[in-house]
Amino acid sequence: MEIQGWRELLEPYQLAVDEIIVKLNHIIHQYRKRGQYSPMEQVSGRVKSISSILDKMQKKQIPFEEIRTRIEDISGIRIICQFEEDIQKVVDLISARADMQIKTQKDYVLNEKDSGYRSYHMIVYYDVHTLDGLHRIPVEFQIRTLAMNFWATIEHSLQYKYKHNLPAPISEKLKNASKAVLALDAEMATIREEILDAQNSFHRKENVVADILNNIQNLYKVANKREIVKIQDEFYRIYATDDLESLAQFSKELDLISEGYRSQSLR
Repeated sequence: MEIQGWRELLEPYQLAVDEIIVKLNHIIHQYRKRGQYSPMEQVSGRVKSISSILDKMQKKQIPFEEIRTRIEDISGIRIICQFEEDIQKVVDLISARADMQIKTQKDYVLNEKDSGYRSYHMIVYYDVHTLDGLHRIPVEFQIRTLAMNFWATIEHSLQYKYKHNLPAPISEKLKNASKAVLALDAEMATIREEILDAQNSFHRKENVVADILNNIQNLYKVANKREIVKIQDEFYRIYATDDLESLAQFSKELDLISEGYRSQSLR
């Protein structure tokens, strides 16, 4: 295949990754904006490199004309969760979407591989529209916790180095590390509520501060400088106290001030 042919082949796959990342990050943003906990902590994606595709073609004896039908992980999405129980919530969330059709699912969380690998895999069909028309793209989803992802990243690098023929001592240490990851996820689950409470407070503070700053910026257009300086000084004073409730009350008062100026401008 000519180089230009590779570019044309992979463009729809990259578009699928880009669109899905935007959509899933928007969901995370919606959860946090509403002060709710998101089962998705991070979302990332990639399109398999040409080198990796060639390696897979060679290993499985796949001809060029069958790439689209026989290689299902050219587009990949990785979703990282904080807690193991969030994984099923993410699976349910994806399964319920009208723009994604589930083809296959493999639960390596409950049924870990012999190597110690744990993750939840889904192959999802996703439609993209290009100048050449509609393309139904298979996308591989990997859903795992932060701890699982750390282990899997290390294991992947070692597998690449040793060409999937890990020395026995390294393989044994990886299995032991996998048990430690399992124990870590289990331990974190026992303090889940404390972790979530701390994170919710942080995100609530972020949202309140963002609303305050947005209001102050808008007041620059309508209020006099002396009043704005007074409001800013009051904001910094309250912020320094690290009192979230006082910040929230100040935000409500600022909303009333802003609404007053808006009403005046409509007269």
